[in-house]
Amino acid sequence: MQKPLAYRMRPKNIEEVVGQAHLVGPGKIIRRMVDAKMLSSMILYGPPGTGKTSIASAIAGSTHYAFRILNAATDSKKDLQVVAEEAKMSGTVILLLDEVHRLDKTKQDFLLPHLESGRIILIGATTENPYITINPAIRSRAQIFEVFPLNETDIQQAIQKALAEPTIGLGDLPVTLDEEALLHLSRATNGDLRSALNGLELAAKSTPKNERGVIHLTLPIIEECVQRKSLTHDKDGDAHYDVISAFQKSIRGSDVDAALHYLARLVEAGDLAIICRRLLVIAYEDIGLANPSAASRTVNAVLAAEKIGFPEARIPLAQAVIDLCLCPKSNSAITAIDLALADIHAGKAGDVPNHLRDSHYQGAKQLNRGIGYLYPHQSELGWVKQQYLPDKLKQARYYLPKQTGKYEQALAFRATQLDEWKRKN
Repeated sequence: MQKPLAYRMRPKNIEEVVGQAHLVGPGKIIRRMVDAKMLSSMILYGPPGTGKTSIASAIAGSTHYAFRILNAATDSKKDLQVVAEEAKMSGTVILLLDEVHRLDKTKQDFLLPHLESGRIILIGATTENPYITINPAIRSRAQIFEVFPLNETDIQQAIQKALAEPTIGLGDLPVTLDEEALLHLSRATNGDLRSALNGLELAAKSTPKNERGVIHLTLPIIEECVQRKSLTHDKDGDAHYDVISAFQKSIRGSDVDAALHYLARLVEAGDLAIICRRLLVIAYEDIGLANPSAASRTVNAVLAAEKIGFPEARIPLAQAVIDLCLCPKSNSAITAIDLALADIHAGKAGDVPNHLRDSHYQGAKQLNRGIGYLYPHQSELGWVKQQYLPDKLKQARYYLPKQTGKYEQALAFRATQLDEWKRKN
């Protein structure tokens, strides 16, 4: 029986790994280990289908060490002993230990001396947070690396490679894949390459050839094989970005029901990364100083959603959307920084006033650096009148507070108070 496509497409060396460039890209930590042949035990944690096994397999292929796979929950101490014996004979074995967070004390105690000696290079794989779930004795002997869901481009490249490879892929079949079907396959699997390849293989092998002898994979076929409907059928993805745009504008417009509708469409499309990024942008761009604590709550909701993944991620995401919708709105922060940037782009930077320049070096006094600076904390008001902006911009005003929330109302009051002090002094 032929092995699944996802298994056959596993990388043979580190250059073939899809995604995870922060670990295996040129100059990055795991690539450095492989190039220098200085491997150490590691724990890879992240969602399913993101390349933990592939990285381990690629490391073994690039270093030509023996490679074994065990499961911490189901394989026994005797299985570990077999690997240890092989390590004694061959010198070094790379052991991929899946579900490493379920390693019990007996197996752990057996494994530790072999990790210390370097005979076994452990690559532990887990979907759980290792800082919480893995015993400190193992954790202290391994470097911990997080892997992330693959992006659309990574998945599309892997799919194209699978379609082209004649031996390990589907290149021996007359398969054509519509562009909109490719787009959906890369999005609907939520960064899980294994699911994408499994869906592709099922589609290719269960679809009859057409009258031209071609297995033509369309969007409805891919939808059926990955069991997730597409919400956009335009090949350029315009409608997809229309939904994202409508999502932000509905929150900005405080329409809870519309925002939840567009959130549901993005959830159904599996766009967790896009949802999380957009919510963070909205929290700072549209709610901003009208309710700064909403940004902190949004960050917490996003972190929770990323940790638990779909389908449960929809719960903290919905909570954040409702919260942001019903918050007062202010764009004063983005408006202020954009006004300041506009002056910079127009060449209005100017020199930093001498009394504000750094004076923490020998000779600063001779250059008149820092002379005349007034320290605000020495005033009872905590404020003294002095010029901070360059001469070219000393009359500039960037921050224009709004009155849409209690917090920014307080900021507006303080700004007005400071203006009055400047006029009086």
